[in-house]
Amino acid sequence: MSAPPTWDQYMAPALTVLSDGEVHRARDICNAAADLLEVSAEERLQTIPSGQLRYQNRSLWALSYLARAGAAERPVRGQYRITDAGRQLLASHPDGITEKNLRAFVGDPDASHTYYALKALEGTTHDANGAGTTPEKTAELDPIEQIDLGIERIHATVAGDLLSRLHAGDPAFFEQAVLDLIMAMGYGGAEGTATRTQLSNDGGIDGIVDQDALGLSRIYVQAKRYALDASIGRPEIQAFVGALHGNQANQGVFITTARFSKGARDYADSVPTRVVLIDGTRLAALMIRYGVGVQVKQTVQIVEVDEDFFE
Repeated sequence: MSAPPTWDQYMAPALTVLSDGEVHRARDICNAAADLLEVSAEERLQTIPSGQLRYQNRSLWALSYLARAGAAERPVRGQYRITDAGRQLLASHPDGITEKNLRAFVGDPDASHTYYALKALEGTTHDANGAGTTPEKTAELDPIEQIDLGIERIHATVAGDLLSRLHAGDPAFFEQAVLDLIMAMGYGGAEGTATRTQLSNDGGIDGIVDQDALGLSRIYVQAKRYALDASIGRPEIQAFVGALHGNQANQGVFITTARFSKGARDYADSVPTRVVLIDGTRLAALMIRYGVGVQVKQTVQIVEVDEDFFE
């Protein structure tokens, strides 16, 4: 009996289903792709430990990666449509799209927000030559390492989604999300507060975190939704430092969905005022770590033999 199709084997059939240019529901795409792959009725009943059907899980991952790579788009939640780039990808690989093909299709991670598409595909484990972990190398990992690698890839996928959602929302929502994160990290203490300033007259400060009930210690925050592939330079950080001085403040946090240039980071390190720069990569990682904008979907327990019991 042959092995069931892997998640990447679902990519070409999924794009084939979408090639009519219409918007399709994810479940319909999964079923149609399974038909093209000739997945048997028996295989369609197989489940993964969470209880989800294996073929649906794998086909949904394929759709997720295709959307992240720009080969498909999601006009509304749970529905997909092929893009022009997706048509080109399918035309280039009509007999099947591999994970390696998709990485090559995504392109330069520094050129756009597709950084997270590559990171989700490759994981964050690299060998001595800097190469990403391939399926062949994954087989060489012990079970715990494979779990860790899987979690890293899931986090990379969620991180990309978080930044896309934050960038698509309105400025007020982003600023409040940033303040929620700072409070979740423990700043503000038991009696502290976080206040978002008025959008029309914020003076270069988007939020203020009082770390004590009297407001004697404050953190000033600037939160900017720049394009995910943008680079924030020194002038923006200089303006933020000027806003801090205008408020007689000696510490501030500049948080963005984009990234900072070397000049911006060097300037922040050189001024007496304590300025912490948090780019999109670190922002997403912190939101996942402190549970802001995410929820736990599944908890995995790893057991070992209790030696004391047998002694």
